[in-house]
Amino acid sequence: MSRTTATVAASLPDHWEQLVTTALLGTDRRTPPGVAPGPQTPSDLLDAAAAATVRRRAGLCPARPAERLRPAPEDPRPPLPHAAARRLAALLADRPGASGGGRRGAAPDLMELLPQWLQAANARGYAAPPQALPALLDAARGRTDLRPAALRFAGPRALWLARLNPDWRFALRAAPGGGPSAPDLRDPQGIRRLWQEGLFAERVTLLTALRSRDAAAARALLEETWATERAEDRLMFLDSLRAGLAQDDETFLERALADRSRNVRETAAGLLSALPASALAARMAARAAVCVAVDRTRDVPTIVVEAPHECDAAMERDGVVAKAPAGRGERSWWLGQLVEAAPLGTWPGRLGGRTPEEIVALPVADGWQGELHAAWCRAAVRQRDAAWSRALLGQPSAPEAGGPGAVSLAERARLLAALDAGERAAWVSGFIETHGLSEAFQLLGVCAVPWAPPLGRAVVDALNIARDAGSYPWSFSGVMGLAERCLDPSEASRLDALLAIPDEPEDAAPGAGSYWSEAFQRLVTTLRLRGAMLAELTPGEPAP
Repeated sequence: MSRTTATVAASLPDHWEQLVTTALLGTDRRTPPGVAPGPQTPSDLLDAAAAATVRRRAGLCPARPAERLRPAPEDPRPPLPHAAARRLAALLADRPGASGGGRRGAAPDLMELLPQWLQAANARGYAAPPQALPALLDAARGRTDLRPAALRFAGPRALWLARLNPDWRFALRAAPGGGPSAPDLRDPQGIRRLWQEGLFAERVTLLTALRSRDAAAARALLEETWATERAEDRLMFLDSLRAGLAQDDETFLERALADRSRNVRETAAGLLSALPASALAARMAARAAVCVAVDRTRDVPTIVVEAPHECDAAMERDGVVAKAPAGRGERSWWLGQLVEAAPLGTWPGRLGGRTPEEIVALPVADGWQGELHAAWCRAAVRQRDAAWSRALLGQPSAPEAGGPGAVSLAERARLLAALDAGERAAWVSGFIETHGLSEAFQLLGVCAVPWAPPLGRAVVDALNIARDAGSYPWSFSGVMGLAERCLDPSEASRLDALLAIPDEPEDAAPGAGSYWSEAFQRLVTTLRLRGAMLAELTPGEPAP
């Protein structure tokens, strides 16, 4: 550091915003604090900015003299292997290109590989290198999807740093127990003091952390102050009960059904309906069962529906919203809510002992099939019922790929999430083989990573078919990006044959052949890079 820089660094307070404002306005209009105007002012401003940058990157901002800073806590986890540490530095140093469009080129997108690297490092229990923590926190600050994995990997030292730099304070809110005054969860007095005196964000973090450790204690803490909390706070606190929701929560949630806030009542009703043995679920089942029956007098047994004629006070207390959205009939709106909240175990007994597959195959009279099946879809998603999800999805090769109740790709994706990973992959593979990739993007997003071999082969084969047909290549950029992150790295060698530029049909999009070659080159390079990443995190395993 030059003498001028040292002088400026010692004399200037580290007011970064003031320095930025001065730079934007120009030193001829504003002089940096502590600097005399003159021809050297622009240089002094740059020196001050350089010194402030070093301070900010170090994580400690200048302040009044205070108690000596305590050392960062130790991280007991094993250190990263050297090759993996170098890889992490490269991933964190990568920045997306400035161009918002155009071709991506053949180089892998390293920032898109960072989530997978973090997941693998966390699975192996490694500690983050101290020198990587600032860049890791910066990456997590810019991408909320990275935060859970990044903060878990960064460990206790990240929270220590976050208390020193306002830019990283998000880590204190995002990490359980990360608040500046967060007590030991084994300290009942500290927990009670923070619950009574803490800021709202600290109390939410405390309740979430305690809920994961002792669900009953968290609920008891909430019950103590429930009557005095603000409505918006009650809603957030109630939402924290989703983690570890159990039958023991029913009594408290039943009381919340009488809350002054409609949003709180609806949330409590939604939680209770996810408990199949709850009294609310039984009440909803009784109401829904009255509305749906099988007419055996017809030539073919047919489901008949008699939707509710009114929404009474008891229904509203149990979470049924009385006012229908614009363009929606009131009776169908009420029916959908009742069927959605009723346990799916209600229907086999009510509808002649039939299985879910047999029930959804029955015709439904008077045009009620769409409404009834859509409500069953929502119930299957809420209750994570694999049998009903399977029945409502139907066969992937069905015309238009629509199951009996799956009226949209988004609903199919949600139903697939209730199946185990292998069955999910097999269903999506069949969908792609029959219908191609044009509508498969949402379905691929719910499949486990890395994709199972049959699914990976179906995706690659469909991409190859699209390439040979001269299809518009940019239409598949989303699926290609997913393949880069989700294909098994072992598939790389099988793709080498696709790297050549194919002959373009006469009706192909201009330049399509070179684009496809470039895209497959990026795919193969990315797969090999992912394989190398995993090998670096597993000492003794050779890189592919």
